[in-house]
Amino acid sequence: MNGNGPEDSGKQMPELKQLKIEERAKKIKKLVTNLKLFFGNGKAIFGVVLLLVFIAFAAIGPVVYEYHHDGYALGKRLQAPNEKYALGLDELGRDVMGAVIYGARASLAIGFFVTLLIVIVGSFIGILTGYFGGLIDIILMRVTEAFMLVPFMPLVLTLSAIIGQRFSNIIIILGLTSWPGTARLVRSQTLTIKQRNYVERARSLGASSAYIMFRHILPNIFPLIFSEIILLVQSAIIAESTLAFLGIGDPSIPTWGQLLRSAREQGSILVGSWWLFVPAGICIFLLASSFVFISYGFDEILNPKLRKR
Repeated sequence: MNGNGPEDSGKQMPELKQLKIEERAKKIKKLVTNLKLFFGNGKAIFGVVLLLVFIAFAAIGPVVYEYHHDGYALGKRLQAPNEKYALGLDELGRDVMGAVIYGARASLAIGFFVTLLIVIVGSFIGILTGYFGGLIDIILMRVTEAFMLVPFMPLVLTLSAIIGQRFSNIIIILGLTSWPGTARLVRSQTLTIKQRNYVERARSLGASSAYIMFRHILPNIFPLIFSEIILLVQSAIIAESTLAFLGIGDPSIPTWGQLLRSAREQGSILVGSWWLFVPAGICIFLLASSFVFISYGFDEILNPKLRKR
């Protein structure tokens, strides 16, 4: 037996390399198939184009368009749109177009960083509870349920009163109050995946729990997490706009929600100052809609039944 050991090992090495090559080829083929499905979906393409427009708007706009949010009056207050100011001036004589451009940057930043925080916290807790179970699962799931039972708005108001309303604090508040849904979703998938044969085999070969979680479980739930990310970004943008509309946010950073709040305080609907709320409202609607359209493409990838329609 000892004499055949090295020879067997030598024969197995090429086979293992071949298996790895075949596995990599399958992954590439699957990726190409998924990309074809995604870009073959008209709604998803429309959503991507719309999102790219807003990204370009946020990236290039502040470079070519000067705007002062510190109270500099450019002209007559509540001036209607004209040749000089395409979207008019607000109650302080500031350019509304500039506020809309800078608001796009704030909304995209909120959506990205809040979603990143939600995914990190939710995925970590979900994988941990789903894989280990037992006391860890009981404790962390009770904490998760406690967060889900507390009404969102009172919790956000309380936290903002405690840690302040700076822009970074709003990101932390929204992230730390919105992770339970992701945690429960990841946990349910982890409970299923950890029972599969390749995970059991890795465990029997002595693989550590950390290796199994990050090498076998996380890659298999990532497509589901990525699909969830699309709607999380949309929810974060709408949540921040809602909070800013209610007066919760950093007043030094212009956002679309602040524009809507200013319009409400000035009674814009009653006096006819439509330029204070219509552009911001349309931007919030279109940006949120872009992520909804993109989600249709991922739904088609994750749900084969939709491909037959």
